[in-house]
Amino acid sequence: MKVILQADVKGTGKKGQVLEVADGYARNFLFPKKLAIEATTGNIQDISHKKAVEDRRKEKEKEDAVELGKKLNALQIEVKTKTGEGGRLFGSVTSKEIADALKKQHGFEVDKRKLDLKDPIKALGNYEIHVRIHADVVAKLQIHVVGL
Repeated sequence: MKVILQADVKGTGKKGQVLEVADGYARNFLFPKKLAIEATTGNIQDISHKKAVEDRRKEKEKEDAVELGKKLNALQIEVKTKTGEGGRLFGSVTSKEIADALKKQHGFEVDKRKLDLKDPIKALGNYEIHVRIHADVVAKLQIHVVGL
């Protein structure tokens, strides 16, 4: 019997796959647990339509991320913080502070977890950090740390 999996089934297949399985397996296990539906022509067309819509949505998200990346590459953020002798900071500049400064200065809201700080920023100066906007899109953001 041909079925379309509605969820990942260990040992059988992934969600959205059209498979040939034993009649008893389909009727007694997959259908009662709503793990699969029968692969009729209407159901196959419905699945392919949903997949096409999902692919268009993902492509739109990527295009938006590329556009945001281009805008972020052109920006420079100024972060003001307390300093001690020799330009050393009290503490360090965190990704939350950078995200707040980005929102306040330029109006772009970026999740602090998407900011990639390799090492903590503990001195005055200019820094370049990476922003993971999308799985395939990484932007570079210029940070200028100044003392109060």
